[in-house]
Amino acid sequence: MALIPLEEPTTRRIPADTFSLFALAFRPFYLLAATLAVVAIPLWVLVFLGVLSTPIPGIWWHAHEMIFGFAAAVIVGFLFTAGRNWTGIDTPAGGQLAGLAGLWLAGRLAMAFGSGWWVAVVDVAFLPVAAALLLRVLIKARSWRNYFPGVLPLLLGAANLLFHLTVNGAVAIEPLMGIHIALGLVVVLEIVIGGRVIPMFTFNSMRGIRQWRNARFDLVAALVAGLALMLWATGATGWAGGISLIAALLQLVRWGGWNPWATRNTPLLWILHASYLWIPLGLALLAASQWGLVARSAGVHALAIGATGGLIIGMMTRTALGHTGRMLVAGRLEAFAYGLVQVAAVARVLTVAFIPAAAIGGIHLAATTWALAFALYLWRYTPFLLYARVDGRAG
Repeated sequence: MALIPLEEPTTRRIPADTFSLFALAFRPFYLLAATLAVVAIPLWVLVFLGVLSTPIPGIWWHAHEMIFGFAAAVIVGFLFTAGRNWTGIDTPAGGQLAGLAGLWLAGRLAMAFGSGWWVAVVDVAFLPVAAALLLRVLIKARSWRNYFPGVLPLLLGAANLLFHLTVNGAVAIEPLMGIHIALGLVVVLEIVIGGRVIPMFTFNSMRGIRQWRNARFDLVAALVAGLALMLWATGATGWAGGISLIAALLQLVRWGGWNPWATRNTPLLWILHASYLWIPLGLALLAASQWGLVARSAGVHALAIGATGGLIIGMMTRTALGHTGRMLVAGRLEAFAYGLVQVAAVARVLTVAFIPAAAIGGIHLAATTWALAFALYLWRYTPFLLYARVDGRAG
């Protein structure tokens, strides 16, 4: 007589040494973004010094690659991964994900070595394709709350198209306008998503912590910031600086309500709070630039390095740890990398805004600390991203 097994059936575990780069979107896109961060900034310094040249003016290439290359890769990787959690529906994986990553890489190579309309076609393709794949999942799940994050890659793609139209002479505006519009969209995403997750992560990690949050205030603060950023990006000055300053104050009040000081001994949290603080600081600097008090690049780099770079490295470590089955604990290496990105932001913003004579030194210090921070990320996290979760689960 055959014996009937009494134990419950279990899901097959995936061996930890299984190659899993294309199991979930955060894996290839975090790896590609960190690699670009390490490579592109030192190359930009060489271009700035006249040692190397790019097919388009160096400042355009640098700004474009940081927004439409680096930030776009992280955004797509994050949204595809979060989208699966939001909806319970699988987002692209396997060959489809590999193809999307290849499309991103083709854009980077085209921008580095080519010029003209064929470069525009290759580079612009990535974001609309990513948006279509993400929106298909969100619409199928009727995830109304997340339609703005879903539409964002499409809006970024439109800003990228505007950039290429200006570079190729089809539209007679400054090419950086498209990049500034895209930076504004990225910051609005940080305000929306950051406002959800940063206080939540803080509350979940520190039970009983006192926080102040108000949904109506958050909505008003986000709308005013979005208006201020779009006015600035499209060249508004003078009176528009007042809106930027109001937006800065609203975001500062919002940030203060999350009790950021309580996170000072928890690197995985303080990096998110410290980085978000650069949003009100950046908006205030945009106001100052709209009034002619500081250089425009001061606010740009506060938002691009301090806010975007800081939030990216904070979320790249957190989500990579969580989605590979590891403890949500940042060690000394991560804390050091976080600090390096903050040093990069301070060096770049402080010198360009208040110590112009030291601007060149600020560029070198910022580039070095930025590249080192993401090199440390690659050194520690590349094995995590390449191979299966340590708990044997899929993803």
